[in-house]
Amino acid sequence: MKPLHERSVRLPDSTLPLLLRGYAWLPDLLRAEDRPLVRTRLMGRPAVALRGPDAVPFFYDEENVVRRSAVPGPVLDTLFGRGAVHTLDGEAHRVRKAMFTALLKDAGGIAALTDTVVEEWRAATAAHRGGQVVLFEQACRVLARSVCAWAGLPLAEAHARRMAADCAAMVDGFATPGPRHLRARQARARQERSLAALVAAVRRGGRQAAPGSALEVVAEHRGADGQPLDERTAAVELLNVIRPTVAIAWFTVFAAHALHRQPGLTPALQDDDSGAHRVMFAHEVRRFYPFAPFVGGRAARDTRWHGEPVAAGCTVLLDVYGRHHDPSLWGDPYAFRPDRFAGPHPPVDLILAQGGGDAARGHRCPGEDITVSVLAALSGELARCRLDVPGQDLSIPLSRIPTLPRSGFTARITLPSDPPVGAAPAR
Repeated sequence: MKPLHERSVRLPDSTLPLLLRGYAWLPDLLRAEDRPLVRTRLMGRPAVALRGPDAVPFFYDEENVVRRSAVPGPVLDTLFGRGAVHTLDGEAHRVRKAMFTALLKDAGGIAALTDTVVEEWRAATAAHRGGQVVLFEQACRVLARSVCAWAGLPLAEAHARRMAADCAAMVDGFATPGPRHLRARQARARQERSLAALVAAVRRGGRQAAPGSALEVVAEHRGADGQPLDERTAAVELLNVIRPTVAIAWFTVFAAHALHRQPGLTPALQDDDSGAHRVMFAHEVRRFYPFAPFVGGRAARDTRWHGEPVAAGCTVLLDVYGRHHDPSLWGDPYAFRPDRFAGPHPPVDLILAQGGGDAARGHRCPGEDITVSVLAALSGELARCRLDVPGQDLSIPLSRIPTLPRSGFTARITLPSDPPVGAAPAR
């Protein structure tokens, strides 16, 4: 009889169940077999799914799992881009990753971007003067304007709206067939063309890039081979600075959802002079709410996991949503409790919302600190504002990847200094 890893070709393909069940698919599959490794097929290829506390170091060890050729073409053409850092391994990955680390983990740069986001948020909120907004759309526009200005390509309002819509489309359509996926492909192609032309203009001297900006750094970057990135790949990596920042809009809506459902959490955020409670709240949003369902790679070699064979080249999946709700890692995992991140050693490394392992050399996102800082600040702004939330469908469907409250979270947002909606003007 053939070994189990060779017989896996007879297993049913799970692509359709994944599309139908979304975030619940992989946790349910792992629970059903109650084993540390489960075999299936995905997009026609043999796959193994891992869980358990030692799954993360195994998955993020390049001796075991690699990214090269692991990301499916439809995901590259929507979410990451062809030639992106996510698809590299070894020295090529380390050199490209160093560029992102220098850009995205600088404390001064993180503070500057966070301050810009807060300024833009307050300006956008004031401009609506208590009018009703779809929070997701407002957050996307605020984040797009902020990160583009920070990256050295400030945009006119019409272009900022297009960038916000395109980045949201790239994220929204990467994991599904049909119209959403088509919109995501079109959005990426449009922005890659525009940013490639911008990089070309910088290189020939027709456009000045601010010193130290993402635009300058990416345009001047040289890879492990000593050569500059081609213009399209440079555009891809600029989008890999901009798009993930705009994607904080998903977490922003989830933060508002949490505050709406648990208003008792608001005072701690309002009175948080040190910012510690806001950071704890941001971490719990990233843990509790569904964003990345799982991450995947390819087995680098024939190896074994808990005694089970893993064949070279097979797809390796690491459950993210299930890990974030694993009762062996989190007490009362389906309760939203920011205080679980209190104390001198908060369990932040257990969160895989932006990858695992080492950010400098591995595949953990170097922009994670930006996400936490911006999300903490926006959570504080939401607590500081007055949120009037009309009746709507705030359920969050787990069958949809990525997901949001069905309504997009419609609210009337007013600054503390604004008069109540409908109040007579002061005389």
